[in-house]
Amino acid sequence: MGNMIKVGMADLKFCKAPDALTTLGLGSCIGACIYDPSAKIAGMVHYMLPDSTRIKSNQNAAKFADTGISELIRLMEEAGARKSRMVAKIAGGARMFSVSSGINHPAFNIGDNNIEAARSNLEAQGIRIIAEDVGLNYGRTIEFYAEDGRLVIKAVGKEIKSI
Repeated sequence: MGNMIKVGMADLKFCKAPDALTTLGLGSCIGACIYDPSAKIAGMVHYMLPDSTRIKSNQNAAKFADTGISELIRLMEEAGARKSRMVAKIAGGARMFSVSSGINHPAFNIGDNNIEAARSNLEAQGIRIIAEDVGLNYGRTIEFYAEDGRLVIKAVGKEIKSI
């Protein structure tokens, strides 16, 4: 077992086997995990918002789906991964405000928007999503293993699952 590397909120990192990546407390945020099984290189971006184009001076690529995913792919390719072999797994995108509170405005559906942004940005890059654990109304902590591309999802009061 290698090192467990922490990815913060609005952060992105990649690693090579035997290391793994983890991010804590994904609520409406998405953990987009990209993997090259041949090179055994795993990358993760923990982004908060779907679209950087609405923000004038974005200093942090990892905060947004579009810039975070493309920057992560670029860094992984520099490290020896090949885009043609990459696959993705996504987790998060919860609706952290309950619908019963009467809040059903799209602005509060950041989780849904983030899920859609992961799908559209990965598809635009030609990267297939092979597994996902998204939506619902609870936070998740995830671990992504470069050795085999396993994504382990932990949530309070739920069984640990591996996708």
